[in-house]
Amino acid sequence: MVVVKQASMISSYSKIVKASLIASTIAGVLFGLVMQMMGMIMMISSMAGSESLVIGWAMHMMISWIFGLGFGAMTLLSSRYYVVGALHGVIIWVMGPLLIMPMMMGMGSMIGEMFASAQLMSLVTHLGFSLILAAVFSRLVHKPTKA
Repeated sequence: MVVVKQASMISSYSKIVKASLIASTIAGVLFGLVMQMMGMIMMISSMAGSESLVIGWAMHMMISWIFGLGFGAMTLLSSRYYVVGALHGVIIWVMGPLLIMPMMMGMGSMIGEMFASAQLMSLVTHLGFSLILAAVFSRLVHKPTKA
């Protein structure tokens, strides 16, 4: 009985990981296209000391997958995926463009600038990423399985 329960839990976690990675790939590509139009992909590549568009995209997608897995972990606490998505969007906005990215570029934290128009636009795009992630994740998790 214990083995069956453990196998069921592993299957459930596998489904969450798979849905998280697929959903974050879709959201990452869509968000990345917006970022590329705004010239932000090159800023990401500069964090690695590169000026390559390919490096920028590779780093962006790795970050998207990490954030996607974080979203998947958050869904273990709540199945209200859009609420989790909104919270996730705010968290990654604070972590990414307000803390980690500027510090990696030697600028220091941008928390003091969080209500500046550029940062609020960044919040909107990160919320968009997370809500797309939530929508795709929800469809994948609730997709009927073949018998």
